[in-house]
Amino acid sequence: MALSNFVMPALPSPTSWFPGHMKKFTRMLPSLLTRTDVVLEIRDSRLPLTSINRTLEGALRKWRLERGWDPNDPSKRIVSVQACEHIVVFNKRDLVPSWGMEPFYKAMEKKFPHQRLLFASWHRSRDIRTLNDILVNIAKQHPHALELNVLVIGMPNVGKSTLLNTLRHQGIKGHTAKAFQTSANPGMTQALSTRLKLSVEPPIYAYDSPGVMLPYLGRGTEGAERGVKLALIAGIKEGLYDMEALAGYLLYRLNVLNPISPVYLDLLPKGAQPTTELTEFLTQLGHRMGMLKKRGEVDLTRAAVYFVRWWREEGGLLAAKGSFHQIHHQQKPAPRPTTAIPTPPPPASGPTDEGSTAAGGALRAAQSEPLVSTNTSLVVGGNAPKVEGWGFDFQWALQEAADLEKRSTAPQLFLQEKMEVCIDQYLEMIDREEREEMNISPTQIKKRQVMEEKQRRRMRYNK
Repeated sequence: MALSNFVMPALPSPTSWFPGHMKKFTRMLPSLLTRTDVVLEIRDSRLPLTSINRTLEGALRKWRLERGWDPNDPSKRIVSVQACEHIVVFNKRDLVPSWGMEPFYKAMEKKFPHQRLLFASWHRSRDIRTLNDILVNIAKQHPHALELNVLVIGMPNVGKSTLLNTLRHQGIKGHTAKAFQTSANPGMTQALSTRLKLSVEPPIYAYDSPGVMLPYLGRGTEGAERGVKLALIAGIKEGLYDMEALAGYLLYRLNVLNPISPVYLDLLPKGAQPTTELTEFLTQLGHRMGMLKKRGEVDLTRAAVYFVRWWREEGGLLAAKGSFHQIHHQQKPAPRPTTAIPTPPPPASGPTDEGSTAAGGALRAAQSEPLVSTNTSLVVGGNAPKVEGWGFDFQWALQEAADLEKRSTAPQLFLQEKMEVCIDQYLEMIDREEREEMNISPTQIKKRQVMEEKQRRRMRYNK
């Protein structure tokens, strides 16, 4: 049975998390860029738009203009004396379906022609080798320079330090010690690192920087959803969000990604059906896992915590099986497919109860199968799902028969067009938030009003 008519659950108001070390780095960035040749911006593939830090965009734009890029044509450089490249790495590529990567790449390349784009995962040596080759080629294009300096930026917990450790191991032959400490929790790196050598010939050095969150996530539904998304990928300090709220949004998103056979069915009792009701889902999960309180009541909070952590540790890998459906009318549902995940399984230190054993078995079975680019799910009675998505930032509705026809005849072009629309909507939302000052907290607005009033009084007194 395919779910339809998805309704986003009520979300909590966004919580601000912008400690002093983030504010300090934001102020330091313009001066750091004067001695930077390449900016390596790391984003999370699951949130390729939400993990964009808009507070850093102004400094990056000024840096490019000072290095000779055309203000009217971002893809054209007028003066090329010194290296100046902005590379965006979408890390953790193994956590999103592979079928959407190429259309997403083309859509982003069309909208942001001044950025070099790359999907990567530290698990995949080929990705790290490609990134290393890009940096080496940039250095060779400027042989007069003594060295190439790389600044790594991004939001918390997107994998900056881990990627740099792996990149150093790739670029320098022989044994290299782990240079940066890493953690599954955000905020491990709180200061700009010392220079790290990534390559001996040509000489390439990198700086690791603290993850910088948005000072204010925004007001209304957009701000609330932005905060929940970042909390789900552990990009916000643990404890600032209620786990049941995160579980509700995660359930909604997994249903959108695969409304016929969502990945969480592996956690529920056999024969369970997809559901949009959080309480019903957590009750089934709690019974399956034995998460009971006194008198046999299900511990819903504990079940919600398990659900979110399961998704972070191994559920995300299973969800990356592809949710792009090819509709075959009047046919019965096909068995649940398993899709290869070309990365090592998570550590065996996680829970060992019945549910995690089932999920881990599904993951290991998936890794033994050849990689497929499309998840073909057959819909009962020809009822196509009304909503589809890729990752947590891209979602589109199927409103007309023309959509279904184009999706089956030209799937890559169909996906690219839908993703371009999503990117345009994101950019419009950002512009609207800036115009209406929805990206500024009420406290900051009040402080600005007080400062303006003091300035008016000072001018009146000086007259």
